[in-house]
Amino acid sequence: MKVTTHHRLGVLALASALTLSGCMSSGSGAEGEEGDGPITIGISLPLTGDFSEPGKGVQRGYEAWADYVNENGGLLGRDVELTILDDQSNADRVASDYEKLINQDGVDLVFGPFSTRLVVPAAQVAKDYGFLFVEPAGAAEEVFTQGFDNLFYAAPAVADDHYNYLADAIEALPEAERPKTAAYAAMDDPFAMGTAYGLKTRLEELGVETVVDEVYPPNTTDFGSIAAKIADSKADVVVGGTQYQDAVNMIVSLRQLDYQPKMAAFSTAPTNPEFPEAIGDETEGILSPTGYTPEADYPTNAEFVEYYTEREGTPPAEDEANAWTTGQVVAAAVEAVGCADPDPECQQQLIDWLRDNEVDTVVGPLTWDAEGRPEGAHLIQQYVDGEIRIVLPEDAAEADLILEKPEW
Repeated sequence: MKVTTHHRLGVLALASALTLSGCMSSGSGAEGEEGDGPITIGISLPLTGDFSEPGKGVQRGYEAWADYVNENGGLLGRDVELTILDDQSNADRVASDYEKLINQDGVDLVFGPFSTRLVVPAAQVAKDYGFLFVEPAGAAEEVFTQGFDNLFYAAPAVADDHYNYLADAIEALPEAERPKTAAYAAMDDPFAMGTAYGLKTRLEELGVETVVDEVYPPNTTDFGSIAAKIADSKADVVVGGTQYQDAVNMIVSLRQLDYQPKMAAFSTAPTNPEFPEAIGDETEGILSPTGYTPEADYPTNAEFVEYYTEREGTPPAEDEANAWTTGQVVAAAVEAVGCADPDPECQQQLIDWLRDNEVDTVVGPLTWDAEGRPEGAHLIQQYVDGEIRIVLPEDAAEADLILEKPEW
């Protein structure tokens, strides 16, 4: 399956585009590049298969970003054109997709896919060809230990650190009020396991006993046996290292067994706007880390939310925001350096610029270490009175943290 998106929607105010794109233009290429044809960007996404739900969210974010940029002057005075391929959630397929995009299609730039499983092989191809590789959804530690000197993760924090604020809040409780036991169930996926086990490490350091520790294949749909183990354990806390559908199926199974935890945390899924309907609106008290909220007061976020909401009819979620952020990060480098082409010298200049500079984005200002890790932290969201709200850290909270989860 191939989805080719042509974005040529006219040229409005370049200054506005640079503001929202996070671009700090050096002015070194805007006039010289104008009229050279579109800047082509190659992308492979899981539009089918295990990661299709978040993959489609990333697609919406990329396409919205490209439309916005084109409506507001383009990059270097040129329109942006996306070529999006479906990697079918397959690691071999994603590698061949980026080979095709770079070798056969001759794209000028590439953006990353969704999921650590797909980011690692895609980043290797990009590195082999000397391409800058900014990605929206590869947060597991293994992404940053492969020697990818061309990679930048366009989000506030890596997977192992997603629950740090929640762990800090539990640590701050009087010892008698802390949970005593915890159950963990994680998809066999580096990101999902990273989020769950990052919290597991912190809780075990606080003396919280692990009573269930299950890892399941990505294609798992029947969570009866895992749910039974968790329910039988009567764990105070249940932690799901999840993507989307697996979290929905796990929660449904837990509810059917009348298991009632004091605290329930699941990665990724609760931030999806379809999540409440999928589990029957029994969301109250469910926790999830997130790198994004539409209410954030970062300089470009309000305009992003307004544009995206008018375009799609709903506010952006985290996947859409991280995709938009990827565009902002690449655009900042392109405008600063003044080039956007596959030439190794241009690509290296883009990489070097990002190593040494901070970029303002809709998820906040981003900087990276030498391996591409962002140097920030994730927020903690919780369903409070039927709405998902930021509850941690306290200085960003939109609602008070519910320490004991209400009944499902």
